[in-house]
Amino acid sequence: MLPDLLTKPAEPHAEAAALVGELRGIDWLQLLEAWGLRLLAAVAIFVVGRWLARRLGAGLDRVMGRAGVDATLGGFLRNIAYVAMLALVIVTALTALGVPTTSMFAVLGAAGLAVGLAVKDSLSNIASGVMLIVLRPFRAGDHVVAAGQEGEVIEIRVVQTRLRAPDHRVIILPNSQITTAPIINYSSLPQRRFEVAIGVGYDADLHQAREVLLQIARDEPLVLDDPAPVVRVLNLGEHNAEILLHAFAEREDFAEARSRVVEAVRTRMIAGHGLRIPASRRDLHVCHRDADGRPLPEPLLRGAAEHGDTRPGPSAG
Repeated sequence: MLPDLLTKPAEPHAEAAALVGELRGIDWLQLLEAWGLRLLAAVAIFVVGRWLARRLGAGLDRVMGRAGVDATLGGFLRNIAYVAMLALVIVTALTALGVPTTSMFAVLGAAGLAVGLAVKDSLSNIASGVMLIVLRPFRAGDHVVAAGQEGEVIEIRVVQTRLRAPDHRVIILPNSQITTAPIINYSSLPQRRFEVAIGVGYDADLHQAREVLLQIARDEPLVLDDPAPVVRVLNLGEHNAEILLHAFAEREDFAEARSRVVEAVRTRMIAGHGLRIPASRRDLHVCHRDADGRPLPEPLLRGAAEHGDTRPGPSAG
């Protein structure tokens, strides 16, 4: 027992001595040369791979340009391809350096999941932007109503779309809001229809009013003959009959054509043909009674009965 106790403290020294012997037996020059070669190989792989990724990205951009792919979509796909190829180059360089990539992929996967959950709204906007660029419900320069906002499309980006409102305000819309709401594109067709509704009194000739409206539309140069303008009786109101003019104009002349037709309706229907456009009328009946429905006393009504005297009458007493 005693010899064993005396020999135990010497075991750590023996292990240290063995480790020192092993370190002395290593050929450090050869080890440094091997690591240097690995490092040079990894650097060469990264530099050459990055150069190839850029060249392939530029080539992909030229191919998509010749194929007529939208510039925004082409730039987005080019960046995605470049990032994917650069990631492959980095993994290859780390493998050549001797770094284990399995555990690194697991860490990157968990980090990617966390980042994806944190930026899910941004990812939704990116996916919606790709849909807008690929499906092309509108293009830059189109006059649209998107997500309840009206204006001219300035730019379609991957995350957001910019509109110029009629009063020259810039409206920035997230793409996810655009794809989940109805889109009205006024620029997709070369022609637009406008409407002019007027009320004609019941004492007027309704047939004459319709003919005058049609003649006004035919005489206006900005109004198209095909499709031809149409006048229909829309409604019979309390004090007049409402008739509606449908006419078409070129998309660029829409506002001016409607303005001219409205002005001609005001001038020719009233001044030229004597057709009266009655104004809305409301009859107001004032009853001098109290809250219980009983007539007010005579002294209270005396002030209101006097012509031009708006002062309250004397109090009842």
